[in-house]
Amino acid sequence: MFTLAEVASLSDIQPTYRILKPWWDVFMDYLAVVMLMVAIFAGTMQLTKDQVVCLPVLQSTVNSKVQPDTSGKADFTTVETTTGQEEASMRTVPFGSAPTVTPNILLSGATSSQYQPTESGQELKKEQKDSSGRKTNLDFQQYVFINQMCYHLALPWYSKYFPYLVLIHTIILIVSSNFWFKYPKTCSKIEHFVSILGKCFESPWTTKALSETACEDSEENKQRLTGAQSLPKYVSTSSDEGSPSASTPMITKSGFKFSADKPMIEIPSVTILDKKDGEQAKALFEKVRKFRAHVEDSDLIYKLYVGQTVIKTVKFIFILCYTANFVNTISFEHICNPKVEHLIGYTQFECTHNMAYMLKKLLISYISLICVYGFICLYTLFWLFRIPLKEYSFEKVREESSFSDIPDVKNDFAFLLHMVDQYDQLYSKRFGVFLSEVSENKLRGISLNHEWTYEKLRQHVSRNAQDKQELHLFMLSGVPDAVFDLTDLDVLKLELIPEAKITAKISQMTNLQELHLYHCPAKVEQTAFSFLRDHLRCLHVKFTDVAEIPAWVYLLKTLRELYLIGNLNSENNKMIGLESLRELRHLKILHVKSNLTKIPPNITDVAPHLTKLVIHNDGTKLVVLNSLKKMTNVAELELQNCELERIPHAIFSLSNLQELDLKSNSIRTIEEIISFQHLKRLTCLKLWHNKIVSIPSSITHIKNLESLYLSNNKLETLPAAVFSLQKLRCLDVSYNSIAVIPVEIGLLQNLQHFHITGNKVDVLPKQLFKCVKLRTLSLGQNCITSIPDKVSQLLQLTYLELKGNCLDRLPATLGQCQLLRKSGLVVEDHLFDALPSEVKEVLNQDTSIPFANGI
Repeated sequence: MFTLAEVASLSDIQPTYRILKPWWDVFMDYLAVVMLMVAIFAGTMQLTKDQVVCLPVLQSTVNSKVQPDTSGKADFTTVETTTGQEEASMRTVPFGSAPTVTPNILLSGATSSQYQPTESGQELKKEQKDSSGRKTNLDFQQYVFINQMCYHLALPWYSKYFPYLVLIHTIILIVSSNFWFKYPKTCSKIEHFVSILGKCFESPWTTKALSETACEDSEENKQRLTGAQSLPKYVSTSSDEGSPSASTPMITKSGFKFSADKPMIEIPSVTILDKKDGEQAKALFEKVRKFRAHVEDSDLIYKLYVGQTVIKTVKFIFILCYTANFVNTISFEHICNPKVEHLIGYTQFECTHNMAYMLKKLLISYISLICVYGFICLYTLFWLFRIPLKEYSFEKVREESSFSDIPDVKNDFAFLLHMVDQYDQLYSKRFGVFLSEVSENKLRGISLNHEWTYEKLRQHVSRNAQDKQELHLFMLSGVPDAVFDLTDLDVLKLELIPEAKITAKISQMTNLQELHLYHCPAKVEQTAFSFLRDHLRCLHVKFTDVAEIPAWVYLLKTLRELYLIGNLNSENNKMIGLESLRELRHLKILHVKSNLTKIPPNITDVAPHLTKLVIHNDGTKLVVLNSLKKMTNVAELELQNCELERIPHAIFSLSNLQELDLKSNSIRTIEEIISFQHLKRLTCLKLWHNKIVSIPSSITHIKNLESLYLSNNKLETLPAAVFSLQKLRCLDVSYNSIAVIPVEIGLLQNLQHFHITGNKVDVLPKQLFKCVKLRTLSLGQNCITSIPDKVSQLLQLTYLELKGNCLDRLPATLGQCQLLRKSGLVVEDHLFDALPSEVKEVLNQDTSIPFANGI
């Protein structure tokens, strides 16, 4: 025996799941509980009171004309009440030694309507006069036996098992209603969804976002009605920031359109969001994003709900069909033929079922409940197939709020939201806040401004090599507002900030002239762009794909230096061609570090203005260089790591070229160097890190050459022609295979820097020390065995490298090199310690003393 509470717990689900139960599910749950109560009540009544009472039908002339049912089955014929004379046809029956009892019991209950009054009625009246009843010859045990036997033979099976069938059917309906809450593959998703939905509903950020939206709407209405002019703060929340709008100026020169963020009215915060609430809201955004990706790709929950609804509908039809057929079988009176005449002497009994009336009423009630339940199931199916439940649109939320970027969802995610709407549409509205990127960006901005205050940013400001104030922000969610309060900042570096937005407040930073955007596709507002266009002088942009370069970069008319670092291969060259550089009329320096196969055509748009062009490839061969001829004003040209095998002929047309750097290529011969004689202004030639094996004598034609870099090549000798370059001030031939320094080196009277580190030199010619203007002398990693005392003639020497040679001592005359100090003397410690003490004192002197005396 079990209680009602225990059975009712079968339909119990977690209280938090109630938001996913529409009114029809709730109503069906209550109907199921009522059906359970009917089943339990009927079952309890049967267990305690259900019984059948049977009396024998006497085989006399009275009923001899009645055709008994000899089939052994119960005969369900209606019996009429007998006359008053027949009611007294019973007499006392002896039962052991007990006193005789005259039961006042109807013998046959009633006679069939088939019985007709005959002559035997007179005989009965006669017998009644003779005795007080008819002898049945049955004792109590025999009555009990007949009652038990006829309960199973005469009583229809539906009368006996009706309560248990109702219980089983109801349990199946309950299981079908809540199976989607229990099935593992759907239960986990539902549990996660309900948890997130509850947190989103209660999150302070939801209230704040919706409150600000309401304030914005009211403020916009007020502006529309009064026409008041307010100071624009440019707090943009539109997701279509790149699209033109009425408030966005259009720049159409060169066929290029520029659009900035439309200004918005700054709304004061309605609520205060503390740091803890902000962190929780950020975590919710991440959970919603991951849950959407996990759930939106399948429709298992939808299919399971439809399936269980179909099962309930089929179950309702089945129950209704077979129950309606058996409702009339529940009767109060039944005829029983137990076929035990050899035991009791009677073949037929008439029985009464005392629970028939109650069971029939309960069955009618149950059928009524099932009909209501079935109609609700049919309505559910109509709702399921009437609208596409695997699609959900936040159109109303987008119309009512400023979060116009809330995406539409599909599949199980959409179905769950449809179910939630049946409970309360406010849940979906508040949940939509966490699907909006604009909302997330707002939250990030608030959290960012709480964390990065003016004082904290001031601590991160440093001085760079150019003695400028510099701030580097790395991997933040945005640009803190306090950055724009650093009015004395010269350089601003933004790295890995995907949602960087430059607001109008940047106009306060009057000293800002250099901006770095490393993987940071920054968006600018209209006023901010105007300021950058007029004040920015240097811009560094690092990107993965050329499409990441902000469009406004190509419109900075006063920009003088542009550094582009990223992928610009042959496919993307077409893309960069779409963004013309011809608007950069004041651009002087263009630095491109990429993997170019040819110089992009759009660079020629600014070629007449360029004075310096730097192309650093990653080893990709640069094959097309004809466009270089258009760069007539280029003074500095660097083509590094471009896999060049010869000096490009296009270079010889650059009449204003002053410095040429062809570092890290595959140049083997430089016979074309004779053509440099036409470059009258060329003063610096860098051919380092190549595969050059010899220097042609034609190098003498470069009369104005002042710096020659040939380090990291394969040179074995230095031709005398090199030393005919009287203006040469710097000569670098480090890391070659040179064994001898020619005596002609003494002809270079203007030589100030000589580097021959990492060669095979063993003797230093005395003529070397005639170069009295030498300031830097690098002789390390050679085979030098001694340093001549004439080193003292190098009075301007400040740096001397001798480490890695075969020296056994240093000349004491080093002390006569007035500008040389220990910090500028690179030599083994034991050689320095072997110097006389007075020489070491001179070398250890403060560097400020000689410089104070001056040169």
